[in-house]
Amino acid sequence: MSDNVVIICYIIAAILFILSLGGLSNQESARRGNWFGIIGMLLALVAVTASKEVTAYGLLAISIFPAVVIGGFLAARVKMTEMPELVAILHSFVGAAAVLVGLSLQQDSTAVHHAGIAGTIHNIEIFVGVCIGAITFTGSIVAFAKLRGSISGSPLLLPARHLLNLVIVGATIWLGMEFVSHGVIENPLVSLLIAMVLTGILGIHLVMAIGGADMPVVVSMLNSYSGWAAAAAGFMLGNNLLIIVGALVGSSGLILSLFMCRGMNRSLISVILGGFGTGDGGGGGAVQTPEGDITAIEAGATAQLLNEAKSVIIVPGYGMAVAQAQHTIATITKKLRANGTKVLFAIHPVAGRLPGHMNVLLAEANIPYDIVLELDEINDDFASTDVVLVIGANDIVNPSALDDPNSPIAGMPVLEVWNAKDVIVMKRSMGTGYAGVQNPLFFNDNTSMLFGDAGENVDAILADM
Repeated sequence: MSDNVVIICYIIAAILFILSLGGLSNQESARRGNWFGIIGMLLALVAVTASKEVTAYGLLAISIFPAVVIGGFLAARVKMTEMPELVAILHSFVGAAAVLVGLSLQQDSTAVHHAGIAGTIHNIEIFVGVCIGAITFTGSIVAFAKLRGSISGSPLLLPARHLLNLVIVGATIWLGMEFVSHGVIENPLVSLLIAMVLTGILGIHLVMAIGGADMPVVVSMLNSYSGWAAAAAGFMLGNNLLIIVGALVGSSGLILSLFMCRGMNRSLISVILGGFGTGDGGGGGAVQTPEGDITAIEAGATAQLLNEAKSVIIVPGYGMAVAQAQHTIATITKKLRANGTKVLFAIHPVAGRLPGHMNVLLAEANIPYDIVLELDEINDDFASTDVVLVIGANDIVNPSALDDPNSPIAGMPVLEVWNAKDVIVMKRSMGTGYAGVQNPLFFNDNTSMLFGDAGENVDAILADM
């Protein structure tokens, strides 16, 4: 394939990727956006494979076919509750790829060695690409382990952790200067490997210092890192399409992180530095401990309340994802709407453990898009609502975010469900949420607790209705 044809394919693929991002910004066009991305990626792969730079087709086939089989098999088997872990581990692959590309270019004796300013720029590309890739790789591995429960979700708060991060960054910058100038450390590979290890440690420390309900923002930020790692690999390889795709992913991930931070009432710099919402977010005093009696309720009484209600708001959380209760909830919604009940769904920006997690689940159950509302669109409606049904959500409906300045989630905008006439909370137990703080909502006079598996409970509610 001639260079001109390859460039044309790259341009078309880049346009398709932009259209894909545009489609994914809206639920109704998300399926079309996915197809744009799939077609664009296939076109890009064909163009790269058919270009003059690629000659070892046998080795390429040996690499691609097992990867396609393994990737397809794992993706087909993954549950929606495991989607956050899948996304995190895929981010780590992008980081690892950037590291391997940089190390390969540094060691490749057949590569073109640039002289003068061009050589300096090329060396900077390699160094930055390896460092960003290392942070993305190790940070994503830690995020995967936390989301999967392989390691504790509690934050690791080392003494003077921010100073430690600053020292690592300073040492990495110095190693970068050594790598380019061949100063004290004459072998550039040594500088590169030390920097790779240091930035890998930095990625581990940044994500280990984050805990509680903040993991969705971390996943979003790692998405941005993976994009910049891909762009860095594009610069190292001189591949324009990879640069464009990486920049698109990196910038869109950054924008999403900004939205997520707004939903968490955090600053972006707090995400990058790590450890926000873990003692930095509160006022430093004692956290209030809610007291009082709880009111338990059964599925039959819940069904009666729903049947008698004129308006119902359903708040889905991670517990609904675990129980796979969205399909039964969709059936309950249809029955209520058929009886003239106004039904809405309230989605918090960080509900679940992945941005858009609840939206995907509800779309999977064919819940109409027009009754699924975001926090800022629905918070004022709770005061005029008869029944709020909270399914496996905790931190996103916790009033201590507004009432307790010492709470780890202090200042986080939450769904103000307590303003409704009746609130029914589905939970397995009185355990705390992912942020590790107790919820005063459970002790309110207008709150009833429906304990047990959410899937079994919604089935029982449907049967009684």
